Amino acid sequence: MPALKKTALTVISAALLSTFVIGPASAVGKDTADDPKPTAPMSKVGGAQLGRVGTQVELGPGAPVLPKDLTGRSWIVADAESGEVLASHNSHWRLPPASTLKMLFADTVMDSPELQPKTLKHEVTNEDLADVGEGSSLVGVKEHLTYTVHDLWLGVFLRSGNDAVHVLSAMYGGVPKTVAAMQAHAEELQALDTNVVSPDGYDAPEQVSSAYDLTLFARSGLQKQDFREYCATATADFPGEKKKGKKRATFEIQNTNRLLTGADGVEPYKGIAGVKNGYTTHAGNTFTGVAERNGKVLLVTVMHPSSKEPHAVYKEAASLLDWGFDAADKVTPVGELVPPKSAQTGTGKGAESADGNSATGTSGSASKGAGKHGQGAAEASDGSSGVGIALGIVGGVLVLLAGGVYLVSRRWPLPDLVRRLPRR
Repeated sequence: MPALKKTALTVISAALLSTFVIGPASAVGKDTADDPKPTAPMSKVGGAQLGRVGTQVELGPGAPVLPKDLTGRSWIVADAESGEVLASHNSHWRLPPASTLKMLFADTVMDSPELQPKTLKHEVTNEDLADVGEGSSLVGVKEHLTYTVHDLWLGVFLRSGNDAVHVLSAMYGGVPKTVAAMQAHAEELQALDTNVVSPDGYDAPEQVSSAYDLTLFARSGLQKQDFREYCATATADFPGEKKKGKKRATFEIQNTNRLLTGADGVEPYKGIAGVKNGYTTHAGNTFTGVAERNGKVLLVTVMHPSSKEPHAVYKEAASLLDWGFDAADKVTPVGELVPPKSAQTGTGKGAESADGNSATGTSGSASKGAGKHGQGAAEASDGSSGVGIALGIVGGVLVLLAGGVYLVSRRWPLPDLVRRLPRR
């Protein structure tokens, strides 16, 4: 074959290969005509490509292909610090969120004056628990017993206790006030797929969110030291019954995030640091996780996998994290996690002070005196234990999201999560 013709064929082949590898791969995965798909137009918040149906990824040279066994109706993988979305699948599909909505609940009310300090005690009334849904996940809160705010947050994050959510909501001012605050905070975060009906994620008509929005909630919540440490706590002691003349008993509770604890045969994920899982009959399994590896922090959300394999939501989330860490510098982002509205207008909410607490808080309330809940593999003084060591805070470094896919006017201060996240 003449050298000129051979060169031409090589160039053409390279061009075709480049188009196949680097172009948008909306057909990647196991989409079939029988798979459920969004029936209404999806939001384009974060980029037009995120509003498209199916899998969105732009592989560059050397990038690994996406896992082939993904069955989630919706999922997303994103860089927690830069906000770049590495890949997604129906990420704006509005679906029931189950208990992953508790991330929004915590991010909204955790720093509120009504729930400060964490040592604040509250005696539970019958009215506090009156609206807890039948069949709810419970931590074991009992009427006429006293709990601290700290106890209740452990119940929310570890056992996904709807009873703890309702007591905290009552302390905040009631469920209607809590729901309204959560909806307002979702809009502030530009989580526009979300409609809040109940603060605990219990199935309710028209209560929906999306993989994109749940990832925004996690990213915002992780700006708070307390949020980070609660969601990374593996086990804790929770107050039990109180008998006259005796010290109040406690019982151990374990985090329901199996990638964190390794429970029920699920392999713990190296570098995992939270955040929240959920399940209801209507929503199926949902999960949002954050993990760090070699200085890179990724967020992943998976909603309603159809696989019959036990604990499929965790296995699919783990495979997406593995892919994300391998592909992070070899793909073109298909979108971005947008900053809050206030960050776009320059008010600077969401920044952290040097001690790791929210300086102003994205919900508008100042954080007061966060303590440590996760203390590595050793027992902490408050009876809880984390997985890995809660990393020290040095100098209060802030990472400004500027340049790249962000405009200078859209900076959002973020903590250096690599140094701040508790890790396995």
